[in-house]
Amino acid sequence: MFYEAAFGWTFTDYGPEYRAFSDGRLTGGFYHSEHQSKTSSGAALVIIYADDLEKSRDTVVANDGTIIKDIFSFPGGRRFQFADPNGNELAVWSEK
Repeated sequence: MFYEAAFGWTFTDYGPEYRAFSDGRLTGGFYHSEHQSKTSSGAALVIIYADDLEKSRDTVVANDGTIIKDIFSFPGGRRFQFADPNGNELAVWSEK
């Protein structure tokens, strides 16, 4: 799965419609849907923190993620936005 390979998350399935994840510090989950989460349709932008932004970008791409906005600076750090293999839009940021 993309998130296991790209971010090292572990998963627990709770039936066919929900899958929980953990990165060892935070937990969350994915609900099965035919829709995609995109900022262009009003969805919230989920942002993941990384110490090494370039390495994270390269790992996302190596695991079939698509870069939507390459690394750029903003007040508070730098980030990039990507789509996972299912078309959901997320971002990764770093203070460095």
